This record gives sequence, structure tokens and C-alpha cells, in this order.
Amino acid sequence: MAAALCSRRGRSRGIMFEVTVEDTFAAGHYLRNYKGKCENPHGHNYKIRVTLAGAELDKAGLLLDFKDLREVMRHVIERLDHQMINDIEPFTVINPSAENLAKYFYDESNGRLQSVTKGRVRVKDVTVFETDTTTAKYSE
Repeated sequence: MAAALCSRRGRSRGIMFEVTVEDTFAAGHYLRNYKGKCENPHGHNYKIRVTLAGAELDKAGLLLDFKDLREVMRHVIERLDHQMINDIEPFTVINPSAENLAKYFYDESNGRLQSVTKGRVRVKDVTVFETDTTTAKYSE
């Protein structure tokens, strides 16, 4: 009863639970239509931070188990890890900038979460670290 009351109250006030997981991968890329060092092939040790949000917890009191979020991220990371990102769709057409990578992770993760949680949990935002001091973030 108390959990149901908290859940109803939380929704009416717009209160959301959030969970965040970070993971890393290494990959190469180059930027098209760019003048400077980054137009040449080079690599990064990327860090990806994915934050989820939702108003309801599951029966175990979790928004989503951290290991399940890591599994969602793993499918995207495995596709890019130790690859030349420019050779992988959709980056054969769009530039593999940190901004576009953040949107790619957002879209791919949201698609997987929809089937896993039936819409109860969504991606709030994705941050891509190209270096320790440079990031790009995407949210909707």
C-alpha cells in the first residue's frame, strides 16, 4: 500500500528514478568535411555514460538492474569496439562525431529498453567522453 502511494504521488509530481552505468570501448574514426587533425584517421578510448529514467520500480524495487543496462549497452559497444567507426552504418554516411555517437547510443539503447521494460524505463541521456575532459551529451 505504501509503495503504491509513493508511486502515485511520485508520478503526479513528475518525480523520476534514475540509474546510470558507464562503460568503455576503443575505436578509430575520422571526420569528413572537417579541416584539422581530426580529418585524419585516429583513435579514442571512449567512455559512454547512459542514464535511464522512470517513474515506477519493478517488483524487486529496481528501475533496472545495472547488469541489464550493461547488457543493453554491450550490444552497441561490441559493434564499435576496436573498429573503424566510419566503416559501420550509419557512420558510413553521417560523421562519427561524439555528438552523433551519443545520439546513436541513445537510439539503440532506447530500442532495446522498449522491448525489455515495455516502456516503463527510457533513456534520459547519453554522454560520450572522447577524452577525460571532452564530452558530448544527447537527450530528448
